[in-house]
Amino acid sequence: MSTLNGESRPPGYYIKKRLLNNKPALFGLFVILLAVVISLLGYLIMPDHTPDANDGAVQIQKQPPGFTATFLKIRKNRLVEQGNIIQRALHGQENPYMIVPVLDHKVDGMTVRTKIFGKKDYWQEYDLLDAVKSLGMEKPQIEVRSSGDTLIRFKDVHGAQQAISYHDLLHEFKAKNFESRTYWLGADKMGRDLLSRLLYGTRISLSIGFLAVLISMFLGMSMGSLSGFFGGKIDMFIMWLMSVTWSIPGIILVIAISMALQSRGVWVAFVAVGLTMWVDVARITRGQIMVTKEKQFVEAARAFGVKNFRIVFSHILPNISGPLIVIATANFAAAILLEAGLSFLGLGVQPPTPSWGMMIFEGFQSIGTKNSMHLILFPGLAICILVLSFNLLGNGLRDAYDPKTLLNS
Repeated sequence: MSTLNGESRPPGYYIKKRLLNNKPALFGLFVILLAVVISLLGYLIMPDHTPDANDGAVQIQKQPPGFTATFLKIRKNRLVEQGNIIQRALHGQENPYMIVPVLDHKVDGMTVRTKIFGKKDYWQEYDLLDAVKSLGMEKPQIEVRSSGDTLIRFKDVHGAQQAISYHDLLHEFKAKNFESRTYWLGADKMGRDLLSRLLYGTRISLSIGFLAVLISMFLGMSMGSLSGFFGGKIDMFIMWLMSVTWSIPGIILVIAISMALQSRGVWVAFVAVGLTMWVDVARITRGQIMVTKEKQFVEAARAFGVKNFRIVFSHILPNISGPLIVIATANFAAAILLEAGLSFLGLGVQPPTPSWGMMIFEGFQSIGTKNSMHLILFPGLAICILVLSFNLLGNGLRDAYDPKTLLNS
């Protein structure tokens, strides 16, 4: 306990106070919380709601930020089921339309002519009756009335007979089959919305970082506790294992694990990154336990016959949580960088799932071509900002948990 004007204060009070006074750490915490919110909301806040933000048109590939395009929407020849809000947030919603970027369109009777984006003086024709089908109408029939008006009769999805005038049909067609989209961060080389894929990449990076840190913390705390508490041959063996693991470069070890599992993808990245980051946790846990196990409260627990497992996990580890939280924060930043490197090499997240590392690789392949800078710039900035935020928060936690600063508070 520390005292202030004769009033006793718990150490946690001063830890919280020092952390709240650290502006860089608060900035890092704000960015991390913002990234968590983006990850949880997922597809609900993305301009492209389709799974993996994979709805694109190759005709508009590598368009610069702020680009706006008009699309002709052609309904797919199959039923697309609509999910509930939870399913849409987690998995997205498939677009029931195919999209074609157009520069202009004209309607001549029952023919719709569209000028395709990127093709000079090329017009593509569509039958307006096919458009009727695309609006969910079956077996359309044309009826020319005595007044000169054209009436289209059809069956709706329930099989009931319906009718619509040519004028109303044309208005309905233009309203439902044309769409304007703005690509605020531009389009990638497949014509997909870069902002949507960048937002979804936040979920991938945080998920891999979180699960990798969980794996490394569990494994590192377990191995470090055994080594520091029991010592002897157990300590020698675990120290040898840590030295061997630490002598191998992290990216090489991750590649070896991925090849050993004979698989590539998100779950392999979770395991591979987690298994390479436990050594730092184990070494810190070992050192802290070797000091803490000599304290009087541990001797008292032994005197009362408390089992070793309970002493370690109920008495010692809670008292060394500060350094472990700091190393967990640092490992989170390292995991994000490691995952980006894996995806860049093609050993992490696989297409079409967006990952910041894979997006940089796709941009790297386009270096030297027109409108390619934003393909690398934005995912690179995203990685830098998120890693910097974790490092700033880690530095703030390190200063807040520093025993010297607590004694001076």
